Amino acid sequence: MARARSALARKLRDGLEQRGYLEVETPIAVPVAGQEPHLRPFETTFTPDPPVPPGGIEGARRLHLQTSPEYAMKRLIARGGFSRCYQLARVFRDGELSQMHNPEFTLLEFYASPGSAATIMADLEQLVFACAAEAPARKGPGRRGSGKISLRPPYERLTCRDAFTRYAGFDPFPLDAAAFAQAARACGVRAAEGAGWDDLFTLVLLEKVEPALGIGRPTFLTGYPASQAALARLSPTDPGVAERFELYAAGLELANGWSELSDAREQRRRLEQEQRLRRELGREVFPLDEKFLGALEGIGDAGGVAVGFDRLLMLLTGAQSIAEVLLFPAAEEYGAARRAR
Repeated sequence: MARARSALARKLRDGLEQRGYLEVETPIAVPVAGQEPHLRPFETTFTPDPPVPPGGIEGARRLHLQTSPEYAMKRLIARGGFSRCYQLARVFRDGELSQMHNPEFTLLEFYASPGSAATIMADLEQLVFACAAEAPARKGPGRRGSGKISLRPPYERLTCRDAFTRYAGFDPFPLDAAAFAQAARACGVRAAEGAGWDDLFTLVLLEKVEPALGIGRPTFLTGYPASQAALARLSPTDPGVAERFELYAAGLELANGWSELSDAREQRRRLEQEQRLRRELGREVFPLDEKFLGALEGIGDAGGVAVGFDRLLMLLTGAQSIAEVLLFPAAEEYGAARRAR
């Protein structure tokens, strides 16, 4: 597996650099955490040793381990000279431990300006194909298919509206929360009483739509509802839909990307909305990243994506869990630490 990880990283770097992307590094410990409502960042502290030089940092400074390098990479794009950049980044998310999640993992993120969701999808499918022509079809509960899945482009493009209609039997976009809950029950999905529209969308997506995606070949799921894309540009023809996509292969989510929102005022409004949601969920509310907001309008028309490196390796090797492709999975490491105590 160590050899497979090394080979995949090398192929990804080669493919991106052939397409004009420059590898960059951004800080892992950051002063401002992201606002995603359902993520919990790890916290650490920087304490400067005295004496503090003139203009230096006085006193301890609270930091968080990045959940994504997105904000910093967009600031690089805005500087100029980094119009196409990528990073294989170690990222951290507290509480995430399951068959598909590890609290520390690797993201491949790349951004292009000028660019859009469409141009990033085109680069991504060519990049994945350069890594392998086919992959084992995944089996098990909630998964379909056997034999091999072809990774040869072009990949299927399927809107959320069409995917829900095809695999759940209804179009959620014109429905309010009550009608959505009724439609979800009709297709066999049970939600908590009073669940909101976005919670219902996610639940039906996970139970009915995702397992059916990318069975014969990978699928780009596109046209997400605007409420599901806080950092994405909205469609110029339908403001209720965001230019966001996710890539699925054999029912496995591999990537999440979009056309970048470059309107700083609108971005501030959306992040403030996420702050309110975090507060309602009882999560800590972090200050806004003013450096990110200040740089945002300098990125122009851009597109970007975050690719789960470990999940892509799962696809290529046929692994059924993320622990199989990690050299030190958290479940083993944390469990060993408990036993040692």
